[in-house]
Amino acid sequence: MSSPSTAFPPYAADSGTRRGRWLGTVIMSLGVSLIVVDATIVNVLIPGIVAELRLDTTDAEWITSVYSLVFAALLIPFGRAGDLFGRRRMFILGTVIFMLASLFIASAGSATALIGARALQGLGASMIMPATLSTVNSMFTGRDRAVAFGIWGSLISGMAALGPLLGGGLANSFGWRWAFAVNLPIGLLLVIGALRFVPETRVASAVRGVDWTGGVLAALGLGALACGLIEGQSYGWWLSTRPFAMGPLDWPPGGLSPIPVVLALGVVLISALVVVERIRARAGRPVMLDLELFRISGFRWGNAVSALISSGELGLLFVLPLFLLNVHDDSPLQISVAIVPLAVGALLAGPFAGRLSHRYGPPRVVRIGVALEVAAVLAIAVTLDAGTTGLRLAPWMLAYGIGLGLTSAQLTNVSLADVPTAQSGQASGTQSTARQIGSALGIAIIGTVFATSLSHTMLDRLQDTPVPQEQRAALAQQLRSSAGTSARDLRHRPGASAPENAPAARAAAESLAVATRRGALATAAILGLGLLMTLRLGRSGVSTEKRHPQESSP
Repeated sequence: MSSPSTAFPPYAADSGTRRGRWLGTVIMSLGVSLIVVDATIVNVLIPGIVAELRLDTTDAEWITSVYSLVFAALLIPFGRAGDLFGRRRMFILGTVIFMLASLFIASAGSATALIGARALQGLGASMIMPATLSTVNSMFTGRDRAVAFGIWGSLISGMAALGPLLGGGLANSFGWRWAFAVNLPIGLLLVIGALRFVPETRVASAVRGVDWTGGVLAALGLGALACGLIEGQSYGWWLSTRPFAMGPLDWPPGGLSPIPVVLALGVVLISALVVVERIRARAGRPVMLDLELFRISGFRWGNAVSALISSGELGLLFVLPLFLLNVHDDSPLQISVAIVPLAVGALLAGPFAGRLSHRYGPPRVVRIGVALEVAAVLAIAVTLDAGTTGLRLAPWMLAYGIGLGLTSAQLTNVSLADVPTAQSGQASGTQSTARQIGSALGIAIIGTVFATSLSHTMLDRLQDTPVPQEQRAALAQQLRSSAGTSARDLRHRPGASAPENAPAARAAAESLAVATRRGALATAAILGLGLLMTLRLGRSGVSTEKRHPQESSP
């Protein structure tokens, strides 16, 4: 069923040499780092954007979420497009689109323009991510592949944590627009580097056609799932907590939320995708997603573990900044500095992951990495209290980063090791989609645990205090609906230190600590499930490469 995959070295003069391939790997890794940074950087920049453009809450939420929605929806279609029309070509096209979108963001003067540009960024990012994975997968075999994915994984993990720090530094020095404008020269260097050092690879039989039906079903279905998971906390998981209108559709507060409808639609569309792809495969027609890939044990379990690891990572990075901001009044830059040990750990672990993989096998390295993550998160859950600062979190964040670097570096290697090169693009797109859906699911689950704990703990802490009975429920609801932000208001309001006001501020800080601990425990549970799943990973990708007989690697 697979088609031959060929490389075209004449397009990249230096890609055939060993040095050229490693430089090409760095180019690919930096390309993914760019899109990862822009996924996390906006959380630091959003206050300045809201203030300058006078946005409302809905606008701010869409600026944050639309990027992830478009990104998750189009990963599989563009992964397959790279297989058929050229992976390097897709990487360059995606980088150019990403650069243009960044320019539009930097010059945006309204919420509509900014949201549209962020969606365009997501489009470019969905072209870049699977192209990088499938290209690295096709350039290397055996030990070199483990090292190459070590570079890829450590750079991505490190930049995901450093993104807010870089964004905060640029915003503080030059303004939020420069945090996006800087993508233009970086993107130009990536395009030049790709042309020189990255070989063009694609499936030779691209003339067979394109599965447009599968592409549309994949995009709409995955987009609906991502939308439901991302927006569930905002609109309510079952009953609507805020008005929602789209054309003739109108959900008033108190009725059925649009979220279960959107999630159900996503499930229906994904189910239809599976049926359509099976029918097309039996008829010998091209498919958007070859379901036979899931018969490969390493690919199947690797995707499941990837989703769970992403759930834990994004969930942890969701609750810790809220705790530091609302309990200690840390600035965005201070919060970013507190997360730096995670980035340092990931960057340090990456180069060693390949060596450890060659000695012990990638699955064992993945298990060690996930076990370190679980231990670090449990340590945070046990030691955190209202007095915990970013400095006290540093040792655990460093350990978590080392585990993340080991895991990210080799989990991709395990997942793609036995995938025929001709199907690398759709396989890479599928794995990236698993990570995105996992991230959204993690924020949804851990965010719900965090929010629920805030209100319940606040009510408990206000018992036996001078705070009037009729105010307690309102204070608890306000703390939950504001994601803890109201704790700062209680602390800084006039007369906050007065005997009748101090208990409420103290209760809010303690509630944030309890909610963060419970969020960390939920994170550890998700990562623990991922650790159990790693036991199903075989010795894929240790030293051999299983390829389709007609395939060749560059």
